[in-house]
Amino acid sequence: MLYRPAVTTLNSGQSCVNLCEDCHESLNKGKMPRFALANGLYRGVLPDEFRDLTWVEEMVCSIYRTTAHVTRLYQSSNPADPLVFHGNTCAHDMNVVSTATILPRTPTDIVGQLSVVFVGPRKLKPEALKSVFRIRKAKVWHFLIWLKQNNALYHNLPLSIENLDMYSEEDIPAGLTDATIIDE
Repeated sequence: MLYRPAVTTLNSGQSCVNLCEDCHESLNKGKMPRFALANGLYRGVLPDEFRDLTWVEEMVCSIYRTTAHVTRLYQSSNPADPLVFHGNTCAHDMNVVSTATILPRTPTDIVGQLSVVFVGPRKLKPEALKSVFRIRKAKVWHFLIWLKQNNALYHNLPLSIENLDMYSEEDIPAGLTDATIIDE
């Protein structure tokens, strides 16, 4: 089983497979690469309706949490676009912090794994965080139902409408603005 975008056809008609260094080393030793799709990691293709899930929405629906995320946001230096933000998010590996016994995760669970540092001379407006940290309540619920029906790991996991109701219809998780560090 190969990831189709990693396979290219050369002018000669031969196929070429692009591998990361870890996978290449494992295959040279005759071992299954740890992160190979064929190593039980392939779960299929998401339906189109879920391809626009934000990474924070995925966190809300994840059974296992193994990373903490630090995001640094900067205001645009272009006077024509003063409200445009750019930045980066770093995911830091951790031991498995928690295994969900019920989903979706609560806003407190999510905010506890996020750090946001805002760098800029102007005051941060909470709506500016929506472009990066938006959670759409209906999208999360539909995704969880789809996961229960299509992923064996989710079959017996209870879903909580009470947890879902802790989220706004379409906004950042409650408490994220208060947890944001302002570095002027």
